[in-house]
Amino acid sequence: MSTNIVMVGAAGRMGSVICRLVVESVDYALMGMVDSKERVGLLSADTCSVADDLAALLPQCPDAVVIDFTAPAVSLHSAEVAARYGNAIVIGTTGFSEAQMGELQHLATKVPLFWSSNMSVGVNVLLKILPELTSALGPDYDIEMVEMHHNRKKDSPSGTALTMGERLAQARGQKLEDVRCSERNGIIGERPKGQIGIQAVRGGDVVGVHTVYFMGAGERIEVSHHAHSRENFARGALRAAAWMTGQKPGRLYTMVDMLG
Repeated sequence: MSTNIVMVGAAGRMGSVICRLVVESVDYALMGMVDSKERVGLLSADTCSVADDLAALLPQCPDAVVIDFTAPAVSLHSAEVAARYGNAIVIGTTGFSEAQMGELQHLATKVPLFWSSNMSVGVNVLLKILPELTSALGPDYDIEMVEMHHNRKKDSPSGTALTMGERLAQARGQKLEDVRCSERNGIIGERPKGQIGIQAVRGGDVVGVHTVYFMGAGERIEVSHHAHSRENFARGALRAAAWMTGQKPGRLYTMVDMLG
């Protein structure tokens, strides 16, 4: 049995890739595409329903899973609409404020809701490994991270970099907000012990690169993930959508839950 999908942000970079993969697959069915009034004209209505308002589509798609890769305010609205109609939703948007994440967690008590800052299986395996490496190396290794993305990315550092940073800080018994450094300029003095640097690079059409450096006396360890195509994230989102059809409301689900 195929999983029915309604895509929000269907004309966007990620949305268009997900829609194409759905149409090409026998495991999924594209029931609807949603985008803004300015971009909805870019969508073809040949294969499914098209609208500039998610609420106009969901009554026709009671068992569809909504997928949203847009912007924080739009994704939060999509979650509210999904909760109103009882549709499960998968969100891959980053850049949420603390208050917005709190609202997502509240909505997750009403409808099955999945969120991840990165839908890559490889990245989420790294999220498990990095704390183990941090603990094994101990406090004498300085930790720095560099993330690189395309020139149209709006949030910085990336949501993935912040999630990685949180795991690294937790492994040291720290809070990332207390030790993160994302800007160095001028005479700043010696690097504080325990600091975690996260720097952002933007340019071209880079899909995503995250490299963590563990630097000790006489050696350096580099752990890097390179995303070569958005299909990697799209397949992870579709896998999450299929998984969410069997979940119930109660908490905000993540890749950790899906991957076990």
